[in-house]
Amino acid sequence: MEAYIFEWLNLLLRWLHVITAIAWIGSSFYFVWLDNSLTKPEDPELLEKGVGGELWAVHGGGFYNPQKYLLAPKTLPQNLHWFFWESYSTWLSGFALFSVLYLFNAGTFLVDKHVLDMTATTAVFAALGYLVAGWVVYDAICRLFGDKPGGDRVVGVLVTIYVVAAVWVACHVFSGRAAFLMTGASLATVMSANVLFWIIPGQRKMVASMRAGQSPDPIHGKRGKQRSVHNTYFTLPVIFAMLSNHYSMTYSAGNNWLVLLLIMLAGVLIRQFFVLKHKGVFKWQYPAAAVVILAGVAAWIAPKSALQSAPVAAQGAPVVSFVQVQQVIETRCIQCHAAKPTLMPVPGKGILLDSKDGILQHAQQIYQQAVVQKAMPLGNMTNITDDERALLGKWFEAGAKGG
Repeated sequence: MEAYIFEWLNLLLRWLHVITAIAWIGSSFYFVWLDNSLTKPEDPELLEKGVGGELWAVHGGGFYNPQKYLLAPKTLPQNLHWFFWESYSTWLSGFALFSVLYLFNAGTFLVDKHVLDMTATTAVFAALGYLVAGWVVYDAICRLFGDKPGGDRVVGVLVTIYVVAAVWVACHVFSGRAAFLMTGASLATVMSANVLFWIIPGQRKMVASMRAGQSPDPIHGKRGKQRSVHNTYFTLPVIFAMLSNHYSMTYSAGNNWLVLLLIMLAGVLIRQFFVLKHKGVFKWQYPAAAVVILAGVAAWIAPKSALQSAPVAAQGAPVVSFVQVQQVIETRCIQCHAAKPTLMPVPGKGILLDSKDGILQHAQQIYQQAVVQKAMPLGNMTNITDDERALLGKWFEAGAKGG
């Protein structure tokens, strides 16, 4: 019953996190698009009111005319819609999901003793410290250089350097799977903290000044815009990092820190293409460069067995018996893939390998995960050897027979 409740908690938190993330990213993308698509109005009345840009759009059978004021309208309306709960809900649900899956099972998911031998408790504090450090360093860079002449460029360079360093550290402290996720969580924390500590407070100060009959300080709008722009470039790298735990070919690759950086760079280039396109500038070089990077990464980390023209069995490899295969699986796999696993609260992915039928049914997945990608056992907790992986590979390539 405990495992069943755990699975429902996992499901509901993941569902909530995806829903709130869609709402946050959707509104963020919309406002970046809107801001870059506005044109200066020709109507003298709009110019007199202080409207700096407007847009006419049609959607769902209706016409819309959003307008942006250079600073703020002369008369502030009583009802203002604030965009912040999407951000807060996404981070809170994501942290709850991270806690349930990773922090409560740190020894399984955060630690890879072949990367760094540490206790589960140490891993938990390291993970939390990593999240906090990301925001502290990023915010310090923005505070020190963001308001200075050429500050945007300086901040961009320094934040890039920090991200490179942070990715390298994560991949040399945590398991590959956790390192990728931790990087995404760190950037997502920065994004949500930008909303919490800068964007919304700045908007509130501007509104308070107007209600008091004072002219709002434009620095609040400038800083909020700066942080908002940073957020939009973080978005696609964060999405990949959050999805990466489903694709072990990336996080289990050699020099996985460089794999993550290159894929994140491709995401930034794709986002830059759309940002410019919304301004009416079509730069095909950005998505083209992203495609080249992704193709290069795919070719680089391709498993060697996938590049061989002939299977091992055709080259005269000895026949492997099912008994040998079952012995390896009983020693290295069923700790997570049994009806009552010892290393996890529930069987991993619901796959059971504690019977002959289960092994034969999942032969393709065993080969893919344990032999080709070497992603399983997770963090190699059970110390499977290269010879045992090779044995599983020979068995599968010879037909994965049960005799």
